[in-house]
Amino acid sequence: MISNIFFDLDGTLTDSKEGILKCFQYSLDELGLPYPAEIEVNDFIGPPLRVTFRKLLCSDDEILIERAVAIFRERFSNVGLFENKVYPGIPEVLSTLHGNSFKLYVVTSKVKTYADRIVDHFQLVQWFNEIFGAELEGRFDSKTELINFILNHLKLAADETVMIGDRKDDIAAGKANRIKTIGVTYGYGSSQEIIDSAPDYICNSPSEILATIMSIR
Repeated sequence: MISNIFFDLDGTLTDSKEGILKCFQYSLDELGLPYPAEIEVNDFIGPPLRVTFRKLLCSDDEILIERAVAIFRERFSNVGLFENKVYPGIPEVLSTLHGNSFKLYVVTSKVKTYADRIVDHFQLVQWFNEIFGAELEGRFDSKTELINFILNHLKLAADETVMIGDRKDDIAAGKANRIKTIGVTYGYGSSQEIIDSAPDYICNSPSEILATIMSIR
């Protein structure tokens, strides 16, 4: 029986594309580097910043990558995190699940302090038991590591827990920790990416998330 629900943030609860892409552009502009048109922009959203900048910069230079991350955060922490919107139907889904005694958690690769502010700003915090995210220096950039930490820290049973996300990394992290997985296709991962990641369930809208959870509870 499912009791604990882990929600990814970007691409699952909120559409954060505008803010994130503008912050990547700002970072590259500040570094005097071109914006690579050949890269699919949706690939920027979801993975940890350091992973994405390694691709954007075509570099393994850790000093350059950390500089790029710092510049990104200059804009994101003041402006970018609010260039964002909640997907239609999400508040109703969260309210219903909370009202049915599920324990809800945000589990994101985004830095926790930013995730806290976003969830609070969009008035979603009332439905969550706790918000988990990465740390500034890079701990928990790996969602597999983060989920493992949460399960142990809160003493949650893996067979009572489900991870919901829009990218293959969300599904892989859930599987690595032996929890159920739901892939959503309305976020930043393509439908094919979700299908190929082979989650336990696939949902095409927030309302389908609610129906799926209620059917497997």
